Amino acid sequence: MKYFKVLIFAFGAFLSPMAQTPQTPIHASVIYEVNVRQFSKEGTFAEVQKALPRLKAMGVDILWLMPIHPIGVKNRKGTLGSYYAVRDYKGINPEFGNLTDFKNLVDEAHLQGMRLIIDWVANHSSPDNVWLDQGHKDWYTLDSTGNVQPTLGTDWWDVADLNYENQEMRKEMIASMKYWVQECNIDGFRCDVAGWVPMDFWVQARKELETVKPLFMLAESEGADQHQAFDMTYGWEFHHIMNKIAQGKAEPSEILTYQEKDKEYPKNAIRMYFTSNHDENSWNGTEMERMGDARFVMAVLSYAMNGMPLIYNGQETSLNRRLLFFEKDQINWDKMDMVSFYSTLNAVKHRNYLLAADRYEAYEKYELLNGGKVIAITRLSNTFPGTEVVFYLNLSAEKQTVKGPLDSKAQWTNVFTGKRFKKANKPFKLAPWGYLVIEK
Repeated sequence: MKYFKVLIFAFGAFLSPMAQTPQTPIHASVIYEVNVRQFSKEGTFAEVQKALPRLKAMGVDILWLMPIHPIGVKNRKGTLGSYYAVRDYKGINPEFGNLTDFKNLVDEAHLQGMRLIIDWVANHSSPDNVWLDQGHKDWYTLDSTGNVQPTLGTDWWDVADLNYENQEMRKEMIASMKYWVQECNIDGFRCDVAGWVPMDFWVQARKELETVKPLFMLAESEGADQHQAFDMTYGWEFHHIMNKIAQGKAEPSEILTYQEKDKEYPKNAIRMYFTSNHDENSWNGTEMERMGDARFVMAVLSYAMNGMPLIYNGQETSLNRRLLFFEKDQINWDKMDMVSFYSTLNAVKHRNYLLAADRYEAYEKYELLNGGKVIAITRLSNTFPGTEVVFYLNLSAEKQTVKGPLDSKAQWTNVFTGKRFKKANKPFKLAPWGYLVIEK
């Protein structure tokens, strides 16, 4: 199996200009979100850079940095303000360091074989953005009195809505994005509220940006149409399904319904699955609040789906509090109890091409067992019969007895123990919210 993986992935792996370690192909990658402010006591790029060897060892392939730009002062929320109220699209937040510090972080990520993308806020800026200082009021949505207005339908009174009917603004927005690709050699963008920005802008932006280098583009949006310009979209609906199942408000059968809908996405579309991120953690609650004891099996489920798993910084420490959004609130790294858990999941995703977010090669089989309390997800190969990964997930708070796979002659291995699984075609037990992952 692993030899097949090497042959297939070898065609997708490549080195960035400064890399010494091969980068994992995008479809086999794991993404990790970095909240620079809260990542360390110092809250700097340099401290994130120090952590790169640890993150690489855990199996991280793509670093997504929340906005790195200076934050507006006008209408600022809290003491430090929102990262998403950008004052200067070509500037660096001085709290994080300077341009050289950022370039060093990008270069080191490439040396570690990682890609690095930055958060891009194209829907709005701070109401004291340098564009307004330069007299470009017409680049913004104005109210009836001629003043810039925040994005309607939100409580984002600390930002000003941008006017995409203005072609000059569009040109400067693309030029600002291109600046970071050319100047710092970043690998792409995570685009905030991408669905609120016209699609023709994103198509144009990607076309122009990729005259510099190939990029990875993530949309904070959901919908097959987003893949006209983006490689990956959020699996928000699936995230909410996981929350509801954990809370006893939905049945595991909703996963099968979702999977049928997901088939509407293009063949090359990547979906991002997660149990936490900066929005969920700060505004909707920690994994513990939303999922309780089910958080572990839900994390495993996010790797079983045909997509890319996301880890939010601190999840490897069992982050059990909501990080403040507008103030300093450092992650405590003393307790690294989940590193082995995520390292194991990342390792199997890397070595087994069946877990790549590839809608061409592998195919899936979903089965509800034990009256719908357990779901078995099997990833199979069209090309290499016999290669297989099976996830048994107990999505209930009761113990369950399940019968193993019919192929009792195969050499099955328990992914988490590394030992041979000998219960093929025999009953075995799953703890409440328990899981088993086996491969052959």
